Amino acid sequence: MGTKGIDRRALVKAGAMLAASAWLPMARAQGVVRPSKRINALLAEMTLAEKLGQMSQIPGGRQRALNSRLDAAMLDRVRKGEMGSFLHVAGAEPLRDLQRLAVTETRLKIPLLFAMDVIHGYHTTLPVPIALASSWDPKTAERAARIAAEEAWAAGLHWTFAPMVDITRDARWGRVVEGAGEDPYLGARMAAAQVRGFEPDGTARRNGILSCAKHFIGYGAAMGGRDYDSADISERTLHEVYLPPFFAAAQAGAGSFMAAFNDVAGVPMTANAALVNGLLRDHWDYQGIVVSDWNAIRELINHGTAATPAEAAAQALRAGIDMDMASATYAGYLAEAVAADPALMPLIDAAVRRILMAKERLGLFNDPYAFGDADQDKLSSDRRPARDLARKSIVLLRNEGALLPLRPGAKLALIGGLADDASTTLGSWRARGLAENAVTLRAAMPGAVFADGKDIPAAVAAAKRADIVLLAIGEDFDLSGEARSRSDIGLPGNQPALVEAIKATRKPIVAVLMNGRPMALESALSGIPAVLETWFLGIESGPAIADILTGKVSPGGRLPMGMPRVTGQAPMSYAHFPSGRPANPDLGIDSARYRDVDIGPLFPFGHGLSYAKFDYGPVELSGPVLSRSGTRITVAVTNSGAVEADEVVQLYIRAPVAAAARPVKELRGFARVTLAPGQSKRVTFTLRSDQVAIWSEQGWAVARGRVELMLGSSSDDIRARAELTVAEAYVTTPHAAPAAAIETRVNIA
Repeated sequence: MGTKGIDRRALVKAGAMLAASAWLPMARAQGVVRPSKRINALLAEMTLAEKLGQMSQIPGGRQRALNSRLDAAMLDRVRKGEMGSFLHVAGAEPLRDLQRLAVTETRLKIPLLFAMDVIHGYHTTLPVPIALASSWDPKTAERAARIAAEEAWAAGLHWTFAPMVDITRDARWGRVVEGAGEDPYLGARMAAAQVRGFEPDGTARRNGILSCAKHFIGYGAAMGGRDYDSADISERTLHEVYLPPFFAAAQAGAGSFMAAFNDVAGVPMTANAALVNGLLRDHWDYQGIVVSDWNAIRELINHGTAATPAEAAAQALRAGIDMDMASATYAGYLAEAVAADPALMPLIDAAVRRILMAKERLGLFNDPYAFGDADQDKLSSDRRPARDLARKSIVLLRNEGALLPLRPGAKLALIGGLADDASTTLGSWRARGLAENAVTLRAAMPGAVFADGKDIPAAVAAAKRADIVLLAIGEDFDLSGEARSRSDIGLPGNQPALVEAIKATRKPIVAVLMNGRPMALESALSGIPAVLETWFLGIESGPAIADILTGKVSPGGRLPMGMPRVTGQAPMSYAHFPSGRPANPDLGIDSARYRDVDIGPLFPFGHGLSYAKFDYGPVELSGPVLSRSGTRITVAVTNSGAVEADEVVQLYIRAPVAAAARPVKELRGFARVTLAPGQSKRVTFTLRSDQVAIWSEQGWAVARGRVELMLGSSSDDIRARAELTVAEAYVTTPHAAPAAAIETRVNIA
């Protein structure tokens, strides 16, 4: 990416205003914009080697072998001040000992930062992020991050590499499981919620830890869904789709950002000065740490932008990368680069200053042992929160003939190895989570006859003896996650044959999907009357699914990413452009569609059913004009069913005529509402004109004209419509909030 659209002169003129503006998230949330006297004094005293040590993060183990590298040689390196941070270390007592070494036996007594990938729980493994996003409830995502932070804090950790806020529209990408799906508005709300959960008081103290918004930027746009591959993104798509969740995370006070592995238009993000220093730091005034991904600085040589490790180190530093994760390129080669170019020295000082400010913000200079409690460093005995979060994350995709909830007394067959796979319930990035602590669906439904499906004739025999078959299908946890991209996202292994054999019994089937991405299952699910998407739900997976199946709780989740019919539809999004020849079901008309598959996804973005029925009233507007201060959009929703249930009211917009083609729909608000039978509630969204802005070379442009409003239960189930007019045209500055990052105020009465 170049710096197109960045007005440097205007930025300089606005400098004084920026210092007091609302778009200083780190200043507001953290209360730190300038280094303290202590930090300035330390910088003045530090040698170059000590500075490079602070800029280096060293693996103290591996994900599945924590602390395994903390031998005598490594401890001697600590004494010499050769690192400022460890990752893959944990445990209240060992980290206290390690910290004592840093603050008593090093020359400058600077405390260490201890980091780990705490993605969806530490001891208590919670639903994976794509599942939490399916709750369509930011409070659910915040609560999950809060639980994870409390347990990580007890283990002595200061820093997690979460949330992952990458937008992706390609289900082949393995890391779908770690994010919030395809939409920038939903992604922005989930990003901010998780940051608040990890850093509850804005200082990451008192049982909180430092969060990390990753991977900046474009990682989820990898070509072909191949992890680590290039992202070729237009300027408008970058600002309108991929950046909003990162802006929201920064505004919420995220203490750190992680640069992405990929290149954007040929420029690796680890060396992308225009986007890291130019956009993130200059435009958004971000004050936190920017860390590389694992070994990414050394990998600039593979990218072909650096010939030597010294060149790679210099490129990353100039781009704004403060800390080198795992590659030892800063520690080993940055001194050589400085000798060749002394102008790098002020950049080193700036990086070290930001690292020391983060440590000060955590309170480590005042009390280096403030994190960690050996008595609390264990799995909580209270599993109720894990079960509640899991129930909120389940999505009912199909329920023909009201097969669910299961009728009492029905003979059940539970078929499929995933129903008894405790390890898969935990998903990837499980921290200290153990399969032995997970309750599977088989364990939660002991009355069902179980067959793992490896012996298909045995599974068929079990199905024939049952009234209803619960068919657990999907993918093993190790088929999704980092470096787990797949060219075929249909059912792996013998599952297609198993599914067809069970369908041939003509027994009613409930498909229980367990997976880390939307899978392409049109053929597999054909003829199956009920389908439940459960993802990987953590240690309370089985009981949560059983609660939904039996009707103890009505499902209320919604898809954060559409489910394709076939793999060949990927990438895809509900927020596509109409094109000059919109998709037409008539194959005799040339249009933007595939000829061998029906138009659109199998299950669309925002889709999810309930055991209740919801009716929508007409839209009420506070006025005909969409203003800067906001226009209120109200709809009454009534539960006309027989059970208490949650409806997710969704607000979509579209400018039918604009300077550039606009998506057919864009999410701009949502609310998960609990309604008793017969109960009605009025849901009011306050939409601002800034939220319909389009990215332009001058900044965010708002044009006069019509804005269509669509309210409903999914992107493909619109229940009420209205229209507003934008009367005032204006352009905001490039550093203003992206349209999809601005939160729509919601009132429920």
